[in-house]
Formats: sequence, structure tokens, C-alpha cells
Amino acid sequence: MIGSMRMYIVDAFTDTPFAGNPAGVVLLDAPADEDWMQSVAAELKHSETAFVEANAPEPHPLRWFTPSTEVDLCGHATLATAHVLGGSRTFETRSGPLTCTATGGGWVEMDFPADPGEPVDADPTLVDALGGVTIEHVERGVSDLLVVASDAAQVRAVRPKATLAELPARGVIVTAPSDVEGSEGSEGSDFVSRCFFPGAGVDEDPVTGSAHCTLAPYWAQRLGKQELVGRQVSERGGTVRMTLSGDRVGLTGQAVTIARGELCV
Repeated sequence: MIGSMRMYIVDAFTDTPFAGNPAGVVLLDAPADEDWMQSVAAELKHSETAFVEANAPEPHPLRWFTPSTEVDLCGHATLATAHVLGGSRTFETRSGPLTCTATGGGWVEMDFPADPGEPVDADPTLVDALGGVTIEHVERGVSDLLVVASDAAQVRAVRPKATLAELPARGVIVTAPSDVEGSEGSEGSDFVSRCFFPGAGVDEDPVTGSAHCTLAPYWAQRLGKQELVGRQVSERGGTVRMTLSGDRVGLTGQAVTIARGELCV
């Protein structure tokens, strides 16, 4: 038994409960066994669960697990962790130090490494797995494949085949110019996206902060602007604000705590 410790469920990249991307956040009193953390993540079944040594001095050690594997970078679970701990925080991760800064109004900006893609040919497996998507362009980042579709309607309609998991990448980001216009009480966007990670045990991730490390450089170049707003048009949906600065991307979002309790094993 590890002993009881605090655990939270947080919806990230949204200010509305039951939207955005839910993440588990476990506050560790000391370093934990890797197999135990993987078991907890499998039990919680969120796309990622964050484990943070909250009592350690900054930068706080932070790790992320899907239900089936550890990942090198996760935006929404980092945002959820910063939201739970409050204020501005720095974390030590497998992707290096990550700084989260509270900017007011419940918004938190995360300083992440940019992951610009390089153009590649569309793999036949990719084309088949995405079905009727008209693919205009494909890039490969360190982590993911970026697929540019002809319009937002195709992004919303895509239903990938199981063969998507056979591709040699963490996952596939499908994106297109936005059809989301701003109105009173809502924010418009520059582009829309959806993200699929079947190889990591996540068929579709509701809102993916780390994917915007690749989305931001692509759309910044295409649109000629360094500040962007992305709308992930999954069933739950969520909004990510981005600021591209050299080889770093500022990812800004909000979060809502849904539940808090005690992990007893």
C-alpha cells in the first residue's frame, strides 16, 4: 500500500464542467513506483493522469501516464496540475522544465517546446485509415503526424479506421481552417483540429495541448501570425490559445475541478 493521498479530476482547456479534456491529478508525497502509477492511470481511464511530487521543491517532478503507457509530454494534464496546485509553477518532466504562469481570470499559460513538422508524403495506410478525408498536406513532428484537410467539415466528420494505430507515430492530428466564428460570450478560432492516439490507448483525445506544439508552427507560418486560437472539435470540445516565440510555444487555457478525493492504495 502506498498510503492515502489526494486525487483530483479536472476538465482542462475549458471553463465549463464536463467539456474540455478530463485528467486525473495525483499529488504524491514522495517518488512512486512506475508500475503503480501505470496501474492507477489504467484504473482511472482518463487519456492522461498526472503524478506530481507536490511537496518537493520547484521544479516539481511531474510524470504523465495514459491507461497503457507513459508519455513524454502532455498539455492538458499539466494544465490540470497547475490548476490544482494554484499560482505559477515549474515542473521537471521528461521533456525538460515546463513553466506554468497564472495570467488571471482562471487562465494558465504553459511554456512548451515547439514541435514543428517537416513535410512528408501521405502514407497509404494513413490515407486509407482516414477514409474520405481530402488530404492537402502532411507533416511529421517529433511526436505526431499532422494532416491538413481541405475544410473543417471533413475534420468534424472523420472516423478513423483501427489501422491508424499501425502508423509509426504517437498519433495523428487532423486540422483545417476554422469555421468557428466568435460571438458574444464565445471565442472564435483560427483553425480546428481533432487528435487520435490509438497506439497509446487513446482512440480520440478530447483536447490535446501537446499537439498544439506542432499545430502552432504550421498555422503561424500559413496565416502569418504568431498569436493563434485553436478549437479542438471533439465531442467535448475545447479551446487553446497559442503564442509562438522561436522554439517555444505558450499554450494558454482554463480548467475546472470536477472532483477531489483520496486515493487509498
